[in-house]
Amino acid sequence: MPGYGLPKSAKGLLPWSWAEQRLKKSHNYWITTVNSTTAKPDAAPHTMVVWGLWQDGRFLFSTGAESRKARNLDKNPNCIVCTEHAQEAVIVEGVAEVADLTARRKFLPAYEKKYKFDMSTMKDDILSMKEPVFAVRPGLVFALPEKHFQSKSTRWKFD
Repeated sequence: MPGYGLPKSAKGLLPWSWAEQRLKKSHNYWITTVNSTTAKPDAAPHTMVVWGLWQDGRFLFSTGAESRKARNLDKNPNCIVCTEHAQEAVIVEGVAEVADLTARRKFLPAYEKKYKFDMSTMKDDILSMKEPVFAVRPGLVFALPEKHFQSKSTRWKFD
């Protein structure tokens, strides 16, 4: 991480399991998308809080088809997802894609369990692909533990 004065050595860096644990346990997530519409061509970023799951190496979340984030991701799938606790931040830079039916079937019961939220009124629209569920594949992930920022901040690159 150039410019932060961090050690050049990999000694003491965090294991991927540290980041995954926080990605799984976070209750709220921040997602940032970029406005790419012709109605507002200034490429303004848009950040919103969402509920979601870290599932099979991707971050999955549902949203309304007409939501700003869904419209933004339709035009530009690049986005950033952050966990809720900044003192143990995990920041995922990735690419969103529409989750397939298999991922959606796995997503629904896990989401209901995690949030104690009844998805029955949305289930048909989600499974019929009427409403979007996005899966964000990580490209670059940062872990920034506040208490050990100088010695343990870690970056992972994914293909």
